[in-house]
Amino acid sequence: MSNVLRSLLGAVLLLGTLITATPSLSAPLAEAKPEDVGMSSERLERLAATMQRAVDSGELPGVVVMIARKGKLIYQKSFGMQDKSKAVPMSVDSIFRAYSMTKPVVSVAAMTLWEEGKLSLDEPISKYLPEFKDMKVGVESFDAATGKQTFYTVPAKRQITVQDLLRHTSGFTYGTYAINTQVQKLYKDAGLFSQKWTLESFCKDLAKLPLMYEPGTVWEYSHSSDVLGRVVEVASGQPLDVFLSERIFKPLKMTDTAFQVPPEKQGRLAQPQPDPKTGTSIELIDVTQPATFFAGGHGLVTTASDYVRFAQMLGNGGELEGARILGPRTVAYMASDHVVAAGISKGINWIPGAGYGFGLGFGVRRDPGASDWPGSVGDFSAFMAQEGRLVICGDAGDALGDSLYEAVIYIRGSIKSLGADAHEEPMTDGDYAAVAELLVAAGMRHDAKDFRRVASMRSLYHWNADANQEY
Repeated sequence: MSNVLRSLLGAVLLLGTLITATPSLSAPLAEAKPEDVGMSSERLERLAATMQRAVDSGELPGVVVMIARKGKLIYQKSFGMQDKSKAVPMSVDSIFRAYSMTKPVVSVAAMTLWEEGKLSLDEPISKYLPEFKDMKVGVESFDAATGKQTFYTVPAKRQITVQDLLRHTSGFTYGTYAINTQVQKLYKDAGLFSQKWTLESFCKDLAKLPLMYEPGTVWEYSHSSDVLGRVVEVASGQPLDVFLSERIFKPLKMTDTAFQVPPEKQGRLAQPQPDPKTGTSIELIDVTQPATFFAGGHGLVTTASDYVRFAQMLGNGGELEGARILGPRTVAYMASDHVVAAGISKGINWIPGAGYGFGLGFGVRRDPGASDWPGSVGDFSAFMAQEGRLVICGDAGDALGDSLYEAVIYIRGSIKSLGADAHEEPMTDGDYAAVAELLVAAGMRHDAKDFRRVASMRSLYHWNADANQEY
């Protein structure tokens, strides 16, 4: 495996999309035997052996695995070390930095306000954040004959809308990925991943920078969710951490999800190991200090159990154990394509991949073929946890009807950090073989070449088990 993949802490969550269940003290959902929901105990143990080998070889310091299907938790196990430097074993209740798995949570928060009439998707965000009213777009050209590069800005043709933030078509970027434009350089120089900000100060400084694209024209993974968090603050009249706690975390009993880890829980915080080859330490956000920057794109900490409950709420069409967060039609609307169907360019950094569109916070499966991995039309997925890998996946129609969901394996390799100096190494043949080994261990007989998908800066893999009739 690549150096970065070895050094990731890697909480691997294997989830089906979820139905209502009553959690016990030790499990976030009602438990069942694998065979009761059409899965194989024998094959799950093969998967466990594969995970243990990854830990024993030093490729991964620790792993958390949870597998749920048809609303039942049928497997939960931890492997390796939560903090290798302190010899702290990994636990199923270890706390992880959620990084971009924060985005679906903030998207749900925004849609609760939409349901209440406090937000409209077609509204310009300048209604809430006036600093974004007169944005500029960066224009860059390069003369191959002379080598001369020019850069200038022009007024944006239209304003950024709330929908643009939800579907990542705002024109913002992250400034950390494959190409190196002048706009990206300005983003890096601005130190936007620093924790010095408040959401208010962050947005005011971000608004001074040019956009990478005209709003509504190109999908680009970006700071959109951070700005969306600030919109939620203004529209609700509450700080984002308070709003999320009162409207999502407390109703769903997500007791370990927040923007910081309090002192009494810091002994459960998972930490990465140094790069096994270079010995280089991996610097992550310090979540042990009181948070002032409630970053809607990457700021939360959570556990596997908490996020399972959040996923189950979505799987139920917005409700969990009597606590309704969203209406079922709202969830279906979020899990519908708002990008490809609207004729918007996928851009150069299309994370969802072939066969997918993008909704309001989720990648959405549009085609049973086309993609490099099997799946079902209507699957909706949320990508890009830093330490964890998690896919919320299932057919939105099933979610609101039969509630039949498939187990999903999601493996993502090669991300070093989300800081301004973030970079990734290409996946090696050994990485592909390791991916195939995990899939085969779970009873999915495919070789490495079937799962070869390398985007310019990351690799994503998942499998939808309803294609495997033996399960």
